[in-house]
Amino acid sequence: MEGKGNLEAQIDQLLNTEKQMRLAGDVAGTKKAVTEILELCFQAKDWKNLNEQIVNLSKKRGQLKQAVTAMVQQAMQYIDQTPDLDTRIELIKTLNNVSAGKIYVEIERARLIKKLAKIKEEQGLIAEAADLMQEVAVETFGAMAKTEKIAFILEQVRLCLDRQDYVRAQILSRKISTRVFDADPSKEKKKPKEGDNIVEEAPADIPSLLELKRIYYELMIRYYSHNNEYLEICRCYKAIYEIPYIREDPAQWIPVLRKICWYLVLAPHDPMQSSLLNSTLEDKNLSEIPNFRLLLKQLVTMEVIQWTSLWNTYKDEFDNENNMLGGSLGTKAAEDLRQRIIEHNILVVSKYYSRITLKRLAELLCLSVQEAEKHLSDMVVSKALIAKIDRPKGVVCFQIAKDSNDILNSWAMNLEKLLDLVEKSCHQIHKETMVHKAALKV
Repeated sequence: MEGKGNLEAQIDQLLNTEKQMRLAGDVAGTKKAVTEILELCFQAKDWKNLNEQIVNLSKKRGQLKQAVTAMVQQAMQYIDQTPDLDTRIELIKTLNNVSAGKIYVEIERARLIKKLAKIKEEQGLIAEAADLMQEVAVETFGAMAKTEKIAFILEQVRLCLDRQDYVRAQILSRKISTRVFDADPSKEKKKPKEGDNIVEEAPADIPSLLELKRIYYELMIRYYSHNNEYLEICRCYKAIYEIPYIREDPAQWIPVLRKICWYLVLAPHDPMQSSLLNSTLEDKNLSEIPNFRLLLKQLVTMEVIQWTSLWNTYKDEFDNENNMLGGSLGTKAAEDLRQRIIEHNILVVSKYYSRITLKRLAELLCLSVQEAEKHLSDMVVSKALIAKIDRPKGVVCFQIAKDSNDILNSWAMNLEKLLDLVEKSCHQIHKETMVHKAALKV
């Protein structure tokens, strides 16, 4: 009881000092007084009094910004030393209320909310944690370090994905430009000019830019996996594969390269997929996993692939992906793989045939006539292929129907070529005649 009375007497004495310093506009003195008050409460482990003093000091008339900043920073050091969870949450909430709406302690408030969200997540309240994090727009904080901003936004994205709020996760992920990961941090450290905002150093627990790049693309893989966007997933793995420290370690790049190959095969055929497929085949590291090199070669080669033999060859590799980095390829992956092989085979047939019967097409694809017609119709609807089916005759025509302008243009071109040939022939005949005449004169 005596100790408590002594504490109150010391605090009253420091409050008088703080008032004198504040009214005199002495920044250093005010900061020293407020931090000493908080230190006394902390040493006495009087957490309730600590919270009350933080609120009272922040509400004093004409309180200096520097004093509030020093007080918040000082109190943040005590958070990890609180005796129990309830005390910790109470202290964080008090500091949140004090720093709310004050631009000079916006970074401290963002860090406090991140800590509170982590506690909520540990308690299983993911929705509450996500809502808390979304209150803060760190992209507008000029003084916050770039890596800390990125880490904060990535945490927001992760919590949205955990609560399966995919729309908001996409909106938040667009706040990060992928070009920021390619910047050279050594070139960016310039001395701030006069009038510029001084950017704070990122805390020690914030990962490096390259590590943040990996985390970003892993979160984007989770987002794209929701809609089975295989090509986008492949591009994310490609970006992870390009990270220098992953390229140097075979134990890390082999699983990533396997995933790139699988998702390339699973992605629907389009120009971007073809470009990625060819660039991946040129990668020298692919020789370390010859099975996958062979798989990609089969897709590039214009030959019909037998689904049953391919599946028997790669089924074990397909199942092994569950134990690899990134986990399984998705619930629909096996079904989609078969679909892609059928599409590849139809494209191959369209290259070699201008007209083919449905029965023969079904034989080449190892499908029933109805299935072959369904897959062909789907490709025509998605504009991956141009074809017409004459159902009464059971014939598929892969030729493009030309309009009258195209036919006239082709005739005009043919006539032009013919006239060029006639002119060249006349020139050659004339040349030979002149040579013979010259020989006869001699």
